[in-house]
Amino acid sequence: MKYQKLLSEFEGQLEALESGNGDILYKAEKGIVLVEKCIHKLQKQIVGKDFETQADEIYFFKHVKPQIFSKLIYYIRLFSIESKRPRGKDVAQVKYLQQQIDKLQTFFNDNLEFYNYYRRGAMSMDEQYFVRGNRDLRMPLESFHFLIDDQFSTCQDGTVATIMAYDMLIVYLRKEVDDLNNNMEPTKNTPMEKPSKLFWTGSKTDLIELLYALHTSKYINGGTVDIKELASHFEYFYNVDLGNYYHTFIDIRSRKSSRTRFLERLIEMLNQRMESLEE
Repeated sequence: MKYQKLLSEFEGQLEALESGNGDILYKAEKGIVLVEKCIHKLQKQIVGKDFETQADEIYFFKHVKPQIFSKLIYYIRLFSIESKRPRGKDVAQVKYLQQQIDKLQTFFNDNLEFYNYYRRGAMSMDEQYFVRGNRDLRMPLESFHFLIDDQFSTCQDGTVATIMAYDMLIVYLRKEVDDLNNNMEPTKNTPMEKPSKLFWTGSKTDLIELLYALHTSKYINGGTVDIKELASHFEYFYNVDLGNYYHTFIDIRSRKSSRTRFLERLIEMLNQRMESLEE
């Protein structure tokens, strides 16, 4: 199936949307339109056609379609949550956002058996869950109209998409809660006075991969530094706006091959440099 070009274009469009101007409701609306267009195009490529092998079919419905469909669920839920968000005091907003997090967590509890199957990377039931024609009496929570077509759905690809979407939503909402809680705390008087003369000229995704690697290493302040503080320093030192780096990290984590592609590229380039000096 030749859908890689479509997916690459889609990822570029989403990255441009997320890093561009506009408030969260605008981005959610635009995101819904972008994802629906991509799903319709993908649907035309899949419906009425056979995969070369059953393994290809399982991979598509377990990994490829949920990666896109999860974005639709994410933006629809995000728009709903943000449009009803109270505009009053920070305390009221924190309470509301925490309630939304709890509701999302309920989905994981209600689908605990499949959630654990998916999370541990199990494959024993993949033929039942991710091959077309095997219907389940329990329809996924997020059915939408795309799952009506039996040629473009399996009994659990919608559930995988929902898990991925709710992961992204919980990360977003927790960041919002953290920001609001920080607003309610006394501000620390630690301004960075002199502007940095360094500029990050690679992709933001690569820098965020490096950011999380350094944070995970615990080599900065003995591991006590917060990811938000470290991100702020990255943004200052390299004159870059990392945007919703929590969201980007979820995308990095969702990669099915070479999750640490930037770090691996750094290792390769450093080795090449050292080898060239030895010649």
